[in-house]
Amino acid sequence: MGRPMALNLARAGTPLVVWNRTAARCAPLRDAGAEVAESPAEVFERAGTVFLMLADETAADTVLARGTPDFAARVADRTVVHMGTTSPEYSAGLETAVRAAGGAYAEAPVSGSRVPAEQGQLVAMLAGDTSAAASVRPLLAPMCRETFDCGPVPNALLMKLSVNLFLITQVTGLTEAFHFADRHGLDRRRFLDVLDAGPMASAVSRMKAPKLLARDFTVQAAATDVLKNNRLIAEAAREAGLASPLLDVCHTLFEETVSRGHGGEDMVAVLRALEARTAGAHSGGSAGGGA
Repeated sequence: MGRPMALNLARAGTPLVVWNRTAARCAPLRDAGAEVAESPAEVFERAGTVFLMLADETAADTVLARGTPDFAARVADRTVVHMGTTSPEYSAGLETAVRAAGGAYAEAPVSGSRVPAEQGQLVAMLAGDTSAAASVRPLLAPMCRETFDCGPVPNALLMKLSVNLFLITQVTGLTEAFHFADRHGLDRRRFLDVLDAGPMASAVSRMKAPKLLARDFTVQAAATDVLKNNRLIAEAAREAGLASPLLDVCHTLFEETVSRGHGGEDMVAVLRALEARTAGAHSGGSAGGGA
């Protein structure tokens, strides 16, 4: 996600300094006019606003040198923009730490996968104090078709988890419906045509249904990442004492998908877990466990 987002910033003429732990991945950004830093420390030295689009909390803490004396030097007088998907509690704690060190902080997680990222069509959810959010908003424009203010941290991440809950259950439901039609011997393409003509059609179904038809599991949103997001949502639900029965079923199915070796495939690979359950039911085996 980070590379196409940064490419859109560079192509829009935004002065940009970038770093990636795999240096070769920065080549297209250099070609687009960005300057490539040798280290995260160099990015903080040269940039007033630093976007973090990283895999998880550990990666973010490492780049920030959090827990070391270098942390304060990196973030002081900088605006740190956390764009990855982490727990809301982590982001709230990071805001406290950044502000205590003399920096400003905003959350800006985005909704959308690889293709919207490439097209600058992501949807951003922005949270932070008024001045930090106002300074970040125009920088999001080349990457996002729309940005929604969500109030204070960690409301943007909570909003992102809410959106992801719908996405996960929606794609899992679509996949189960496709599997149902397929195993009843229906014309699978006709199923897609009926779906596309009806009220359930959406941008998500129009992107994912053709992948199911072609058994195309190339990644737009990896099953491993979906499982991570599912866990984050489940933890937030438990923290608030909320029931999440649909999410819990999806959690189990994505755990089965990943455990079967399909974590690097697109989230529609949850079809493989459904197929395995069906095969187990036909052979008299267990249909699967709970979350």
